[in-house]
Amino acid sequence: MTSRRSTLAFLGVAAGVVVGFQTLPSLLDRFSGMPEFEPLARPEGFREISGGSSSSGAFDPFVGLEAKEDGPSAETIAEVEADLCKALYPDAGDDPSIVPVASFSDYYCPYCRVQMRRLADLAEERESGVTVSWHELPLLGDGSDRAAKAVLAAKRQGAYVAFQEALWTTPFQPTRDYLLRLSDKIGIDGNRLVKDMQSDEVVDELMISKALARTFGFIGTPAMVVGGTVIQGEITEGVLRRLVEIERDEGWHRIC
Repeated sequence: MTSRRSTLAFLGVAAGVVVGFQTLPSLLDRFSGMPEFEPLARPEGFREISGGSSSSGAFDPFVGLEAKEDGPSAETIAEVEADLCKALYPDAGDDPSIVPVASFSDYYCPYCRVQMRRLADLAEERESGVTVSWHELPLLGDGSDRAAKAVLAAKRQGAYVAFQEALWTTPFQPTRDYLLRLSDKIGIDGNRLVKDMQSDEVVDELMISKALARTFGFIGTPAMVVGGTVIQGEITEGVLRRLVEIERDEGWHRIC
C-alpha cells in the first residue's frame, strides 16, 4: 500500500510539474504592457495573472498521497495560515520599496535551477529592490528530501545558492564523505552541515514550506510568489522584473 501510494504521489506530482513548466511560461512570454490579474479564492488577498495556470484553491493535491510523517501537521498549517506573510517571507523587512519573492524548488527539477539562478542574480543587483526567501519543496522522493535538508543546512552558513550550484555539478550522493567534500569545496563547515541536516530547525523549516505549498495549492516546481502575485511554473527575466515593478508600485504590503 505504501509503495502504491508513493508511486501515485510521484506520478501526480510529476504531471503537475510538467503542467507548470509548459503552460504558464509560454503564456507570460506573450503578454506586454500591464497584465490583468484575477484574485485567488485562497489564500485571500493574493492573485494570479488572468489566464494563468496557478493551481491555488481548495483542492489539495497531496491528500492521501503523502506519508503522514512527511507532511506538515495540522498545527503547523494553522500557524502558517495565521501569519502567512511571516512564513512566506521570513527575510522581508519593513521597507515597502523592497519587493519580496518566495521561491519554491526541488533539487531534481531542472527548470528550478534556471529560475533560482535568475532570482539570485536579481537579488544581488544593488538597485533591484528585491529580496528572496528560499523554500525547499521536495516532491520527488528521498533524494529530493535529503538534498533539501542539505541546502537548508548550508543556508545556515550563508551558502544556500553556492551549495545548490555545487550539488548540480554531480549526481547527488548523500553520503557523509560526499557532503564533507562538497562543503570543503565551497568553504563551509561540513561537520556543522551534517549536524544541521538532522536538526529540528531544518525539519521545521521544511514543514513550513510544505504547509505553504498546501495553502497555495502548488502541485509542482518551480513555483513562486512575487509580492502578492502567485506563479506556478518558470517565467522569463523580463516578466519577473515587470511583476516586481508592479508589486512595488501597488504596494505589496496590502496582502499582510
